[in-house]
Amino acid sequence: MKTIISEKIARIIKNKKKLQEKLKVKITNRGKEVFITGKPENEYIAEKVIDALNFGFPYSSAMLIKSDEFEFEILNIKDYTKRKDLHRVRARIIGKGGRTLKTLTQLTKCYLEIKDNYIGIIGSPEQIKNAQNAIIAIIQGAKQSNVYKSLEKTQIKPLSDLGLK
Repeated sequence: MKTIISEKIARIIKNKKKLQEKLKVKITNRGKEVFITGKPENEYIAEKVIDALNFGFPYSSAMLIKSDEFEFEILNIKDYTKRKDLHRVRARIIGKGGRTLKTLTQLTKCYLEIKDNYIGIIGSPEQIKNAQNAIIAIIQGAKQSNVYKSLEKTQIKPLSDLGLK
């Protein structure tokens, strides 16, 4: 049985039935504490999904973690800069009208969310690595256009089926 302290308990309660069915666990709560019971591997996945929901991801994005191709990572902005004006750093990542964040999402094919000084990323491991490198570059002061250019160069090409299967 795992216990998670949830800030966004309403979001979990709203999706409780769906979460229990899809993740094959039993979810109970007392106040802000969420209890997960089930098989250990199901508990682990449920914990990751609930962490993603707590972080601010929508239900549809958080449920992608259930599949083997997707993972959930959190970056701390403070780990990559010594600047004190973190609101400026967050603003660089978000961009004017959210454009930078939207462009990063499209180029990396990852789902990105910002909460306080943390950035949540949901995607495949290779794509997460690209997204992390891009975000770290922006945090450290690289121009957005240069980051986009490098992302376009390192774009992961889909494997073409050669009919060998």
